[in-house]
Amino acid sequence: MHKDFFIYQAQTTQFASGFEVEKAEGSYIYGTDGKKYLDFVAGVSANTLGHSHPKVVEAIKQQADKYLHVMVYGEYAQEKPVALCKLLAEATPDPLEITYLVNSGAEAIDGSLKLAKRYTGREEIVSFKNSYHGNTHGALSVSGNETHKREFRPLLPMVTFIEFNNEKDFDKITEKTACVILETIQGAAGFLVPDDNYLIRLKRRCEEVGALLILDEIQPGFGRTGKLFSFEHFGIVPDILVMGKGMGGGVPVGAFMSSKKIMETLSHSPKLGHITTFGGNPLIAAASHATLKEVLESGLMDEIAEKEKLFRELLVHPKIRNINGKGLMLAVNLETPEYTLAVAAKCMEKGLIVFWQLYRNEYMRISPPLTISMDEIRQGCQIILDILNEK
Repeated sequence: MHKDFFIYQAQTTQFASGFEVEKAEGSYIYGTDGKKYLDFVAGVSANTLGHSHPKVVEAIKQQADKYLHVMVYGEYAQEKPVALCKLLAEATPDPLEITYLVNSGAEAIDGSLKLAKRYTGREEIVSFKNSYHGNTHGALSVSGNETHKREFRPLLPMVTFIEFNNEKDFDKITEKTACVILETIQGAAGFLVPDDNYLIRLKRRCEEVGALLILDEIQPGFGRTGKLFSFEHFGIVPDILVMGKGMGGGVPVGAFMSSKKIMETLSHSPKLGHITTFGGNPLIAAASHATLKEVLESGLMDEIAEKEKLFRELLVHPKIRNINGKGLMLAVNLETPEYTLAVAAKCMEKGLIVFWQLYRNEYMRISPPLTISMDEIRQGCQIILDILNEK
């Protein structure tokens, strides 16, 4: 399998590990080498409830016994997609009330940009330097790292980039701006958290000029910071909310939410303002609904602050410069990309899976399942500390 992986499956880097997976359960991935590996990455924040959570698996099995895909998005009323959208509306503040289900976070970003343009009748977009929103052409256009973009130009025109946490840039948000899009917590840049009141002032500026505020919650979404969505920590509500990754419990899904008034503009002039064949797939919606229900009802979000505190208490070492982030999305600064990659490789040898941040490779990613136990946190952190002492 290892050999065929490199022969037949397209690669995205020149250094993929090719680790052979046998099965995965809870906080562990089991390799065909007979070893188990404690997972501090959770599929890059995707496996909110850990691997193969029984309630998610059971929801998938029950739906598979009924039916799979039956019709293109938005035509038929199907139990699980409707239940998922209703539960999202009940769990989020006004004016978020209606959800468009798609297949990935990047597609949700593209849909949200189209929605903002359609509703405002404007063309200009303001995004942020060092932001990351995905790799479709639209999502890449509003991502703020030129190294990842230059080979794929031309991209969307009329996109302006401003600095995160710099209110002096607000004058670039004008009456010509359709939307401002940002990650509530900047992911690829190293899990950067907004300064106090920054988002409140940003939302106020958007309201002053009539621009919509789009928040990308693809990584924090479904409880990773101790709230269902991380914007709830910062005293605002976006006009459009984008989610993905962790909302599926391990299956591919994305969505964007808004008010009915804004969202209905995609249904006419022209009709089919956004369309997807498999968005709202009942199998995927069943998994997502089970994930959301468990996150809301299990008390897991109440444990996040203590788990973050334990990580921060344990990961103290002269080679750790600082730790960014909030909740269970933490970025550990090991100073150089080369050292971080070496530490990650050594962790794998010792049975711990860690990763790195896309733009800032000197930061080691820690984004375990929300279900991770305190003992598992201690075990994984001890492995990291042992390696830092060795290398």
